[in-house]
Amino acid sequence: MNSRPVETLGPHETRVLYQAMWFLFHLVLCLVVWALSLGAIGLFHPSYVPPLATLVVSFIVPLIAGVGFTKLRPTESATLPWMLGLIWWMLWGLHVLDMPTGPLACYHCGATDKLWLTFLSLNADSGLLDGQGRFIATWPAVAMVGYSIGAKLGLRNADIPFENN
Repeated sequence: MNSRPVETLGPHETRVLYQAMWFLFHLVLCLVVWALSLGAIGLFHPSYVPPLATLVVSFIVPLIAGVGFTKLRPTESATLPWMLGLIWWMLWGLHVLDMPTGPLACYHCGATDKLWLTFLSLNADSGLLDGQGRFIATWPAVAMVGYSIGAKLGLRNADIPFENN
């Protein structure tokens, strides 16, 4: 492995560092916007807010933030958080599939039932992640996908100065 000071990096290596920096920035921005939107929902007592409304807010608010920020500072790295959202959701899915079932925890559930009831069902729960499957995995993944779609919409007809070289 060759380790050189940053000053001696070539244009390709500098571009990769630049894209990685912006990817992490957009990922953090997406999650902060999502957390703020959930905080706003929390003001309305989450027990009264249906999960579908939270799912829609988790998609729309980061989508709008993605469009807005990408219009201000266009970079193709803003369109990539969806991949980490998908990986995040799949890792939690594997964790749920490995969990044992029993009374009050998806008793006699198959793999499909475990995943559906834990992450996707809007009116029932498996009890496997203490009822927090949507909060832990689904809503952050949806927020990352929404942000990425918004960033893609914000990049239409945009001039990306550094990444086009």
